Amino acid sequence: MRHALVTAALASLLGCAATALTAQGPVPDAPAIAPPAPPAVTPQRKLNLTVEQRYVIRENIKDVNREPLSAPAPAVGEPIAQNIRLQPMPDAVAQKVPQVKAHKFFVANGDIVIVDPKDNTVAERIKLEN
Repeated sequence: MRHALVTAALASLLGCAATALTAQGPVPDAPAIAPPAPPAVTPQRKLNLTVEQRYVIRENIKDVNREPLSAPAPAVGEPIAQNIRLQPMPDAVAQKVPQVKAHKFFVANGDIVIVDPKDNTVAERIKLEN
């Protein structure tokens, strides 16, 4: 009797295992699932400025004689037009925010646009007025 129970239990277990294995196999003629679309890439800021550093830049540039452009400023990471006249960072900004020392800037449509001189792309945008 004991032998019959063990045999029945083994047969039942093997039957369950076989069902599980066939359920995990590939499904014939299954529609292909397209991979998910890559997430939209948002331009990353080239400069990681604190609120205080942004304030220093804003306060020092608002008093500089500059030629504001009425055209919209390009987004961070975008190249700037060749006809835009860039100005060097004021000395006070270069001393207090050393990571922008080599950068240039221009003002466009109420934004201070900080440009990376290596590739003439926008590194950061700061609102001129809060």
